[in-house]
Amino acid sequence: MKRLLASVGFCLFTQITHAGPSINVGVVYDYLDGDKSTYLKRVFNGGNSTAFVKVNVLEIVYDADGTSREIPLATQAGSSARDGLMASPARLIVPANGMQGTRLLYMGERDKERYFRIRFVPVVPEKEDEFAVSAEEREDYKKNLSAGINVLAGYGTIFFVRPKETRFDSVVDNDANRYQIRNNGNTVVVIDEFKDCSVKSEQDCQPTTQSHIMPGRTFSFDKQAGRQYNFNLVEGSAKKKLEVKG
Repeated sequence: MKRLLASVGFCLFTQITHAGPSINVGVVYDYLDGDKSTYLKRVFNGGNSTAFVKVNVLEIVYDADGTSREIPLATQAGSSARDGLMASPARLIVPANGMQGTRLLYMGERDKERYFRIRFVPVVPEKEDEFAVSAEEREDYKKNLSAGINVLAGYGTIFFVRPKETRFDSVVDNDANRYQIRNNGNTVVVIDEFKDCSVKSEQDCQPTTQSHIMPGRTFSFDKQAGRQYNFNLVEGSAKKKLEVKG
């Protein structure tokens, strides 16, 4: 999971633009509950020109050695429908200081948890991009962006699809020197706002972190004397505040 977390963040695409679009997709991690099949993801444009955004979806799968890779979505057996997550629409035209949404629709079996990477990529529209704009509008847009050099920044997010029969089962092992949480359930558990601070000084703290515990995995840390560990254990909509002293 560390590899998955480390790969999340900004994906920078060097294109030509000046004082152009500036998109924001909100939170990096989104979760589809077991009783839901659709999720609305909003894209905001804080820039001063229209943003043309492609939405790309890949599935994240894990090999036996724990390494992850991203693969294109396959089709369901005996059907032309995609097996996994679809974005509709997959092309967004977001006005300056405006917002548009894409609906993420899951199709396929829900017997186990699945993981997807969604990339929101701003582009300069071309004919083959299938944006609903005329050739004249495309050329005008390019001319307006050609005044200088800038960066169109794209974002990568992670989407968790929980099983239909979601089950949480977090097992805590707290001994004198080590604290561990094992996820014996069938869906991801979140360790949110993890803080490692000195008991004597609130200013002596490590950077706050967030971790995901996938099914069958563990989260642990060595306890040190004089340190205090505070975090939230998040299981779906349930949140529990925990405090551990070294």
